[in-house]
Amino acid sequence: MTAAVQIEHLRKCYGAVEAVKDISLQVEPGEIFGLLGPNGAGKTTTLGVLCGLVRPDTGRVMVSGVSVLEQPRLARQRLGYVAQEVALDKVLTGRELLQLQAALYHLPRSQTRARIEEVVALLELGEWIDRRTGTYSGGLRKRLDLAAGLLHRPEVLVLDEPTVGLDIESRLVVWEFLRKLRAMGTTVLLTSHYLEEVDALADRVAIIDRGLVIAQGSPTQLKDQVGGDRITLRIQEFAPRSAAERVRALLEPLTSVREVIINEAQGNSLNLVVASQADVLSEIQQVLQAAKIPIFSLAQARPSLDDVYLAATGRTLMDAELAATPKQVR
Repeated sequence: MTAAVQIEHLRKCYGAVEAVKDISLQVEPGEIFGLLGPNGAGKTTTLGVLCGLVRPDTGRVMVSGVSVLEQPRLARQRLGYVAQEVALDKVLTGRELLQLQAALYHLPRSQTRARIEEVVALLELGEWIDRRTGTYSGGLRKRLDLAAGLLHRPEVLVLDEPTVGLDIESRLVVWEFLRKLRAMGTTVLLTSHYLEEVDALADRVAIIDRGLVIAQGSPTQLKDQVGGDRITLRIQEFAPRSAAERVRALLEPLTSVREVIINEAQGNSLNLVVASQADVLSEIQQVLQAAKIPIFSLAQARPSLDDVYLAATGRTLMDAELAATPKQVR
């Protein structure tokens, strides 16, 4: 079966900034595939190359067997793209905007009306479709944007941060719609820095950091690879790194502890991998109390995608977001 999307050894630089170093991934037909990573990781640049909006320095990019670099027009016909920022003309009604979009896609006039009615019904926009988009809420604007991306019935729908800025209720509506699309056979490729979004939606995920794929697989597979429950431990505020090193030396010999990682961005924070269901919190407390090391916080949880990211990079996604903010690469 031909892959819906295939990217091989993609690289893109903007001057001295290496936005994408070496990304390879494959998206199968009919699945939801998530690209997870902090702002500046290279997700948007990767989507820009896939949609023919950015020319890569090196690499091979295919959509349903069609080369984006050699046959960009044909490849774009198989893609629907919804950008992170919703750009709607507030003077137009929803229907007028979809009619304009249909003209841009060169849809035959004989098909335009039926296609518009199809996406309006799919996204439940009937009550608002003849109102000016300037009166729409953020959730409605996103749904109209999705309708525009689906108007030409693409094989692959590409979404860049589909729920950023939306309230919880609107996000859940978008999630349910994407699951409906998957059931209809549409392939969905989405980027996000929301852990729960990718975990809830994606059949498979690639975690990207600094222009590289650092982990790839289903959310369950990735979490199983790091194994065991997770314990987050913070010692006293403003503690020197030497204090964290001492704590690690004290806890590593415990039989239930498999790994102790010092959070590089927070010198007073440690992350432990422990045997699943093991009751080690009291043991940790006893060891640190005996060593007269105060505990600021201590919590145990099942593995998450953030644990996968932490195991691969030594920092959490939030830490990576904060580090990337001043020099963000999109």
